[in-house]
Amino acid sequence: MTASYLLQRLREEWLLWLFTTLAIVLAMLDPQPPATWWRWLQLPALAGLTGLLVAIQGIRDSGLIRHVAAMVVARAHSLRGLGLVLVIATALLSMVLTNDVSLFLIVPLTLAIGRVSNLPVPRMVVLEALAVNAGSTLSPIGNPQNLLLWQHSRQPFLHFVASMLPTAAVMLVLVAALTLLWLPRGRVTLSAEHLDGSIASARLGRCSMLALLGMVLLMEHGQAPLGALVMLALFALLARSSLRRVDWPLLLTFAAIFLALGHAAELPPIRHLLDRIDFSQPLTLYASGIVAAQLISNVPATVLLLDRASDPLALAVAVNVGSFGVATGSLANLIALRLARLPNGLGQLHRVSIPFLLVCAPLVYWVTTAIRHPA
Repeated sequence: MTASYLLQRLREEWLLWLFTTLAIVLAMLDPQPPATWWRWLQLPALAGLTGLLVAIQGIRDSGLIRHVAAMVVARAHSLRGLGLVLVIATALLSMVLTNDVSLFLIVPLTLAIGRVSNLPVPRMVVLEALAVNAGSTLSPIGNPQNLLLWQHSRQPFLHFVASMLPTAAVMLVLVAALTLLWLPRGRVTLSAEHLDGSIASARLGRCSMLALLGMVLLMEHGQAPLGALVMLALFALLARSSLRRVDWPLLLTFAAIFLALGHAAELPPIRHLLDRIDFSQPLTLYASGIVAAQLISNVPATVLLLDRASDPLALAVAVNVGSFGVATGSLANLIALRLARLPNGLGQLHRVSIPFLLVCAPLVYWVTTAIRHPA
C-alpha cells in the first residue's frame, strides 16, 4: 500500500474526517454522558444502512444489476427518455422502499448503464438525488423525518399522503422539467465492447434480493439491528468476498455525522435561540425548517423542531423542502454521491440543488398556502 494511495483514500474520506473533528471539538466544549452519545448515534439507522449495504453489494457481485442495465439500454431510444424513466423509477421506489433503498438500487443501475452507453452519469446521479427527495416526500414511510412526523401527528396514512401531495407534486414536476431540459437530446448509443448482460451468480442474486426485501421489512417493523446481525452472519457464511467489498467507511461517515449534528442541535445557545422564535407563524415555521435542514440535516432538524411546531404536517413540508440545497440537507444526497464516487460530485450537486431549492421553496409555500387558505 503506497503513500500516494493512502493520501488518495484520505482525500476521499474528507467528510468522515470533517465530522469526526467536529464531534470531537463539540465533545470537548460540551461534555455529555455516554447515554446521550448513544442516542445521537441512531443505532437503528446505522443498522439499517449496514443491512442495505451488504444486500446491495451481493446484488452487485451477482451481476444482476449489469444484466438489468443491458436490458434497459437495449430498449431505450433517446437519452432524455431513458433519463426520465430512471428519475420516475427513483421517485416511485422512494415512496414505498424509502429514499436510501431507492438510491441503493437505482444509482448502481445508472452506473452500469453509463458503462455501456453514452448516458451522462454525473447529471443522472444528481437528478436521482433530487428525485429521491421529491418522491419520498409523499409517503409517511418514504424517509425518516416523515416516519417520525407521521407517528407524532397520529394522522391516518392516507391523510398524511393527501397533505403532502401538493408539496410532492411541485417537487416532482420541477425534477421532471429539469430532467428534460438538462439531459442532451441525442439518441442512446451503445458501447458494444462493454455490453455484457451475463449474470455471474444467479444464486447470489436471488439470495441478495430476498435479503434486501427481508431487511426492508425488518426496518419497517423497527427491527433493523436484528436484520443487520442476520445479514452479516449470512454473508459471512455464504458470501464472505462480498462482505469484504462493502463500503464500510460510509458507515463510519454516517456515525460521525449523526454524532456531530445531533450534538450541535442540542447545544444550549441553539436551544435558547429557538425559545425566542414564534413557531406558530406558518412562514416562520416553514423558513425555520428549511434553514435548520440546511445547517444540521433534515432528520436532526425534525427532532429539534418537533416539540416546538404546532402543526407536524407543516413541519414535514418544511424539512422535506430543506432536503434540497446543500448536500447535508438530506443524507440521501450524500448516499447518492458516495455510491457514484463522481469527481467533483459535491460541486456538481450544489450547482443544481441550491438553485433548485431557491425555486422550489417559494413555489411550494405558495401552492400549499393557496390550498390551505383559498381566497
